[in-house]
Amino acid sequence: MKYFIQLSYFGKNYCGWQIQPDQASIQETLNEKINVALQEKVELVGSGRTDTGVHAKNYIAHFTCTTSIGNMQQFIFKLNTLLPKDIAIHNCWPVSEDAHARFSAISRSYSYWLTQEKNPFLIDQAYYVKRKVDIKLMNLAAKELKNYRNFKAFSKVKTQVYTYNCEIYYANWKELDNGVLEFNISANRFLRNMVRAIVGTLIDVGLKKISISDFKKIIESKERAKAGKSVPAKALCLNYIQYPKELMPHE
Repeated sequence: MKYFIQLSYFGKNYCGWQIQPDQASIQETLNEKINVALQEKVELVGSGRTDTGVHAKNYIAHFTCTTSIGNMQQFIFKLNTLLPKDIAIHNCWPVSEDAHARFSAISRSYSYWLTQEKNPFLIDQAYYVKRKVDIKLMNLAAKELKNYRNFKAFSKVKTQVYTYNCEIYYANWKELDNGVLEFNISANRFLRNMVRAIVGTLIDVGLKKISISDFKKIIESKERAKAGKSVPAKALCLNYIQYPKELMPHE
């Protein structure tokens, strides 16, 4: 039987999702606890890798086991008891054998938090920018993202991908009640380091270091060196992964 499992995690203490030698990862931590709960060795496959320190509110992985899980609520409760406090399981449900946590995904949505005031309570969740940014300018630049497909300028340089093309559906900044500036972005797929590089370059627009015209030229250049710096991972969160309706749990 194949299952999708839905979880959230606070990424501060982990090297990201993917297993890495001699480092704590979400994948290895969860896989170990599932093996204990099922009394069976399974292989956990994630919907994508998140980098060191990145958080997730809604992450999906899949695994296959030899027998069906009888009492799902009991299984989820047991997992949450076994797991550390910074990883939580929210749901688990059976899916078809051809379902895949990564390749069946239709879109992914991320958010990034930026704060303009020093706030010790947001130290692990937001990036502090001392100089005032112009959110209107950043939104005008963000709108331009939907007009492009090749985002090599925002990709990690040494990475193996079959294409740098991504389709961005939504990109927007808004101010939250707590004064945080939140950037939300959705796309069919993302390149490694892409969101953090986009945010860093949009901040340059907001600080008036570069113009919107410059921002467009950076994308068109396809050169990572011309884009802004990658902002810290601690303020990035994977919020949602969309799948076909038939793969989602029935209410």
